[in-house]
Amino acid sequence: MFWLFYDFLSTYPKDKKIWVKVRFVHKTERAVLVLCEGRKIWIAKSRIHKVRLRRNTFEICTKENFIDN
Repeated sequence: MFWLFYDFLSTYPKDKKIWVKVRFVHKTERAVLVLCEGRKIWIAKSRIHKVRLRRNTFEICTKENFIDN
């Protein structure tokens, strides 16, 4: 009976991912420094899920709580 709930509990709650407009400032081997909403933020490369270019602006897909802090 436990196996019925095990898969459900491991996927809940799901982390909310958002697209954020950024400007890349500096890059190291493990992280990037981005300018987001007037603030400089270091983000680990492992925490960036996708990068896209839209209307000459870079956007990254990352967890919502990374940018709100």
